[in-house]
Amino acid sequence: MKRLTGILLPAMLLLGACGSGSGGENAEDTGSSKDSVKNVRFALDWTPNTNHTGIYVAQEKGYFKDEGLNVEIIMPGEAGADQLVASGKAEFGIGAQEALTEARAADIPIVSIAALIQHNTSGFASLKEEGIESPKDFEGKNYGGWGAPVEQAVVKSLMEQDGGDVSKVNFINMGSSDFFTAIRRDVDLAWVYYGWTGVEAEMRGMELNMQYLKDYSDKLDYYTPVLTTGEKLINKDPDTVRAFTAATVKGYEFAIENPEEAAEILANAVPDLDPELVKKSQQWLSPKYQDDAPRFGEQKLETWTNYADWMKENGLLDGEFIPEDAFTNDFLPN
Repeated sequence: MKRLTGILLPAMLLLGACGSGSGGENAEDTGSSKDSVKNVRFALDWTPNTNHTGIYVAQEKGYFKDEGLNVEIIMPGEAGADQLVASGKAEFGIGAQEALTEARAADIPIVSIAALIQHNTSGFASLKEEGIESPKDFEGKNYGGWGAPVEQAVVKSLMEQDGGDVSKVNFINMGSSDFFTAIRRDVDLAWVYYGWTGVEAEMRGMELNMQYLKDYSDKLDYYTPVLTTGEKLINKDPDTVRAFTAATVKGYEFAIENPEEAAEILANAVPDLDPELVKKSQQWLSPKYQDDAPRFGEQKLETWTNYADWMKENGLLDGEFIPEDAFTNDFLPN
């Protein structure tokens, strides 16, 4: 996973209210009415990784088939998963609360139907030898990112809470450089998901210091990633949304209970991945899928409200955001 989920809201904002509609019109039934199978497309947010394991488990174990679905897993390309879902080119996708909050405020009707990880596992990583032990220590350091306004706002928020001065941070655009290249050459810290990049650092023998966002602000303990679909599909074909969600939940529940077998399924499905990295990442991440939630995927209104409030406080949210419309738990199995 080479890029933060949801840090950049893609060109989907150009779609306005998404005149082409959500995926309900494009999903197709095949076979007889008794044994019909619905074809749906599922868009990943980035290259396959352990955030996605439950999807691959559901595919391999036949959970989608059991629900009458034929699921095609597609890569997001330059458009991004949110844009594909919003424009109806995919019925479902993986997004993040950060981007979805901006999208809803821009009248783009995509909805989160499950939290794939219950708490934010991202944070600022640096080599232990740099001595960055708290956000105040960011002063005088080079931060490597992608130039999104939200990055500087998050850094500023954490530093102010810790008595630091964000004006003393040098923000550098990393471009296409990955974390391991940049951290040894150009930057002192970067925003990563520990479950993938941090675990890979461990395998490389690199000791990291981490400042996790959730440890410094409840408002930054948002859902990332999430399972998304379009309002139009929810309204037109709720049975398909319910069936897809049920199979997906079953896939993630399997990964929670069987991290080693789930890792093997993902590694076999995506041969380009390092099987050992997948295995170690899965062991780290599986307990965090559900964590302290009463059931896998459940989302809280407070979490959606908190992050939107933080965005407004930092001048990052244009338009009206109604948190109750941005997510639903209605399609989760009881």
